Parts: sequence; structure tokens; C-alpha cells
Amino acid sequence: MTGYRWRYAHILALVATLLFFSGSATAHNFVVGKAVSPIAVSDGGELLLSEDGSIVYHRWNSAQFAGKVRIVQYIAGRKSAKKKNSLLIKAVEKADFPVSGFQPTTIVNTDDAIFGSGYFVRGKIEKNKRRYPWAQFIIDAEGLGRKTWRLPEESSTIFVLNQNGQIVWAKDGALTEKEVDTVIALVWKLLAGYDKPDRIENSVVFSD
Repeated sequence: MTGYRWRYAHILALVATLLFFSGSATAHNFVVGKAVSPIAVSDGGELLLSEDGSIVYHRWNSAQFAGKVRIVQYIAGRKSAKKKNSLLIKAVEKADFPVSGFQPTTIVNTDDAIFGSGYFVRGKIEKNKRRYPWAQFIIDAEGLGRKTWRLPEESSTIFVLNQNGQIVWAKDGALTEKEVDTVIALVWKLLAGYDKPDRIENSVVFSD
């Protein structure tokens, strides 16, 4: 009986260990104080608005995060993923951060989208870029960010970067109201060294 109980306990421990590692494999690998693991996006890229109103795609890499304080949303190309952080989007709109030091960044993983919807997702992001030219929008057609940063599928990940492109805060999935407040306060703290005369009028962050 004792041997049976020992074997049973050993099996439970093994299952718990496997569950732990399988769960941790889907967690992001961001390290506070460090830059994200580098990625270079050529299939898709950053959306740039031309003078004639057309959208062009430009190769983008994560070293370009540096220069401004950022709230970055890495999101699957799905409505369900977009809805996860609607509270944060509204909070950033209300915060009205100065464009001199802050830029919202949306990276959309169109490799993680409902089959056949990629064209429509791109169209929506292009519309948002025209409407909010100060915001940064990036299409990651191969899902490099999800794979490199070990992000969950069909979801939304939020991370905050300082002006040096270093991770300050990050979370996979939906943020609670308390976490939203924390992010907003954190961004204001990071922006403390910037002047604040130029505001984002009627601002929106990320893709709607």
C-alpha cells in the first residue's frame, strides 16, 4: 500500500511538472530592463502614410522601438483578441499623452487570423493608419513576434517600453482595471522628462 501511494504521489508530481512547463512555454520571455529579443519583419512591416494618402509597407525591426516611450500591443488578427484590452485603449485615449515623447504601437499578427480574413484585417489597419497617422501600426505576417517572444495564440499581449526600448512592464491577456491604472501611471512616470504642450487630439491607440 505504501509503495502504491508513493507511485501515485510520484505520478501526480510528474503531471504537475509537465503542466508547469507546458504552461510556461506559452508565457512571454520579456525581461524587465532588457530590450525584447530582436525580430525583423519583412513580410508585412510598418505602415507608412504617403503624401498622396496611399499606404506603403516598410521593413521594420524591433531596434526601432527606441526613441519614444511606448505602450505596445501585440495582437492576433482576430476581433476576440482585440476586445481583450478595450479598457486599456479607453484609458490611453483619456490620458492624452504628449506625442513628443509617446507613441502607441500596434503589431498585428495576421498569421494568427481566421482563415481568409487577412486581407480584411490589413484593410482595417490601413484605415486606422490614415485616421491616426501619429500612431504606429505594424503587420507581422509570419507571426515572428509571437514565435520569438513566446506569446500565446489568439490573444493580446501588452508591454511598456521606455525611450531606450527596454521592457518596463508586460502581461499576456486582458488587463484588470488595477493593471490598466498601473500602466497609465507608469507611462506618465516615464514621460516625466518630456515637455507636454503637444497633445494627441481625439486620440485612439491600437486598432479598433
